[in-house]
Amino acid sequence: MNILISNDDGVFAPGILAAKQAVEDLGNVYVVAPDKNNSSVGRRLTLFKHLKLTNCKLEDGSKAYSVSGSPADAVVVGADYVMDVKPDLVITGINQGVNISCDITSSGTVCAALEAVSLGIPAIAASLFMDPKTSFKQDENGEWYVDYDFTLAKKVLHELVLKIIEKGFPEGVDLFNLNVPSNYESEDVMITHLSHKMLDKKVIDSTDEEKHEIFNYPLDENQENEDLIMITSDLVKEYEKGSDGYALMAEKRPSLTPLSADMTYKDLKDW
Repeated sequence: MNILISNDDGVFAPGILAAKQAVEDLGNVYVVAPDKNNSSVGRRLTLFKHLKLTNCKLEDGSKAYSVSGSPADAVVVGADYVMDVKPDLVITGINQGVNISCDITSSGTVCAALEAVSLGIPAIAASLFMDPKTSFKQDENGEWYVDYDFTLAKKVLHELVLKIIEKGFPEGVDLFNLNVPSNYESEDVMITHLSHKMLDKKVIDSTDEEKHEIFNYPLDENQENEDLIMITSDLVKEYEKGSDGYALMAEKRPSLTPLSADMTYKDLKDW
């Protein structure tokens, strides 16, 4: 099996190395990813503009390629240019963050997988939901750092790819959206549907007292007389049973959502 791995966090993000390590014993693995973080860019493509393709090495010394573009760009470049043969599977991730609900259309991780599907390649988008209570820690000097524990995510991803090798994708499924909690109570994967939404969004300005600390940054001289605003978001806390958010937040177990690129609703006979 020929596997292309990409992401939206950038080629040197720890999650892409974890994804490679999870499946490198299952086939020929190629890594092509953006040269820098491209979170929340959706399926943006760079058409008819130059892109820089650079050879690089991951932390384990293995070969990879960086692309000066979006996650979707990286998938196209990897599948159509870097690889000599068309990949049998594209894996995007492991994303450092959660990608659930109908908000996945803004996700660079999921939309890179959708780009693969548009090329006729089945895909998996994988994400690690980092629990704020356990993933963010302080060292002996009081400095904060993020504890990226990909152990369960790597295990589930490996088992999923192994099952795909043995059985193929289910009929009508183009991609799987996998989310694994870092602070889990069960390793059993729950097959889920998309939640209604993941984020409550709010537009604030510098007068917002509740979120003033994240708006407090120096202004350029030419901005002093402008009305500056910012879109902020909070993670939704309640989800319906059977949804991806419910699996992650309520049951604290991995969520696997089968998706189809055809978003057409076909039955309008009573409309």
